[in-house]
Amino acid sequence: MSHAYASDLDRNPANYAALTPLSLIARTAEIWPAHPSVVHGARRYTWAETYARCRRLASALARRGIGPGDTVAVMLANTPEMVEVHFGVPMAGAVLNTLNTRLDAEALAFMLGHGEAKVLLTDTEFAPLVAAALAKVAVRPYVVDIADMEGPGGELLGDVDYETFIAEGDPEFAWQPPADEWQAIALNYTSGTTGNPKGVVYHHRGAYLNALSNIIDWGMPRHSVYLWTLPMFHCNGWCFPWTMAANAGTNVCLRRVEAKAMLDAIREHRVTHYCGAPIVHSMLINAPDAWRQGIGHQVSGLVAAAAPPAAMIEGMERIGFDITHVYGLTETYGPASVCAKHAAWSVLDIGSRTERNGRQGVRYTVEEGMTVMDPETMTPVPRDGETMGEIMFRGNITMKGYLKNPKATAEAFAGGWFHSGDLAVLQPDGYVKIKDRSKDVIISGGENISSIEVEDVLYRHPAVLAVAVVAQPDAKWGETPRAFVELKPGSSVTSDELNAHCRAHLASYKVPKGYEFCELPKTSTGKIQKFVLRERARSSSAIE
Repeated sequence: MSHAYASDLDRNPANYAALTPLSLIARTAEIWPAHPSVVHGARRYTWAETYARCRRLASALARRGIGPGDTVAVMLANTPEMVEVHFGVPMAGAVLNTLNTRLDAEALAFMLGHGEAKVLLTDTEFAPLVAAALAKVAVRPYVVDIADMEGPGGELLGDVDYETFIAEGDPEFAWQPPADEWQAIALNYTSGTTGNPKGVVYHHRGAYLNALSNIIDWGMPRHSVYLWTLPMFHCNGWCFPWTMAANAGTNVCLRRVEAKAMLDAIREHRVTHYCGAPIVHSMLINAPDAWRQGIGHQVSGLVAAAAPPAAMIEGMERIGFDITHVYGLTETYGPASVCAKHAAWSVLDIGSRTERNGRQGVRYTVEEGMTVMDPETMTPVPRDGETMGEIMFRGNITMKGYLKNPKATAEAFAGGWFHSGDLAVLQPDGYVKIKDRSKDVIISGGENISSIEVEDVLYRHPAVLAVAVVAQPDAKWGETPRAFVELKPGSSVTSDELNAHCRAHLASYKVPKGYEFCELPKTSTGKIQKFVLRERARSSSAIE
């Protein structure tokens, strides 16, 4: 039925614009052109300079025919170029695919082929790995080399180097916002729990909103100084390249996450914020006191991948760093929930504070829903802290879906919610607490490891009859894979031999950190009872 508010109040260019994080850098470059944007070794850029370099990149890509629907893949460390591609690639209308530098050649080749990358920007440090991946692809992309002076160097594989490439571009390139904010902005691959990795597609709207939510939910002051300890290939650095443009802050790049380098950067640049898996924060806690001398300002950290253990929270308090726990997945643009702190918690004892601050928490400001439900009935579990269910999300920072995989997309969104695969309880205050994982994923140092992928490799060894891989707690990495192996009658093999076998087929971080040779517990139908092995390996303590 028509009413007054539905008439003569149409959308028009004066009252509506598609949401895109590209508008954030344009605004900051206009208002704070001389403010430092990126610091990397001896290199320094302002926001005006970074904006111009992004537009050059977009222009150079457009001149090569790259536009909407095309994929530009990048194999980069945390460098100024990695910041620039987050704006320059979508300014050309293309989709950015940041590749995990820790993967093996086979996985990278699959991603390049599946994403149909037209262009690949790659740091020379990764030349051997990239060369091996390119040898496996059916269609070779146009390759642009980046020779970072702060890096170790390496072979040039490409058709042109990055600086020459962007020099072809126009610093005044008249980029256009997306015609529709639903347009894809980024492609990120999961680890793949079964078979090949899945390509998670982000849209401009979600990237824009999560960029702002990071500021809101972390309480970031304007002109924050952000240290890149988190890889920008992880969920587009949890959207923080776009966040820092909105914040008009300063990106301090770091190629390698090492305690001394981190602390030196924090001191020199007066870093205020950084993110990472528990291991990143633990490195700072366990560093010699002398390395922290001279750091007298407030430093805030976000921790994800696994709940922060009590020792880490206590350690952060001891060195004067403020820590906040966030939770999310590749499918939710990185963090989609935060353990929002209450002032009343500050007077509690350390144990009680740790219990409250170690939870996965409540939905991000821009996420419409986060709850724990019975995945069969799709009804919320009671707030009793005991009844298990699956964590579910819905809203604007949930992916568009999986690229070229409608079946997996439909399954992920069954019942109108995104199914995380993580099992949890709802506590009386409405905060979510993870209890187990249902997807056979092990999260080690922030990297997702498919236990099924590791099992598949071990099954290829001629001595192995049956195998099950579960998580085991690890003081350094949070959790690591542990393999329970049942050998064929009359066969023998050592842990070292299995290690060598795994290293030949897996990225190093996926290789089990322990083996146990035994008869595997099975049901009457022969199904391996992983829950028994998880109890034996104390898997749940890794996420408590």
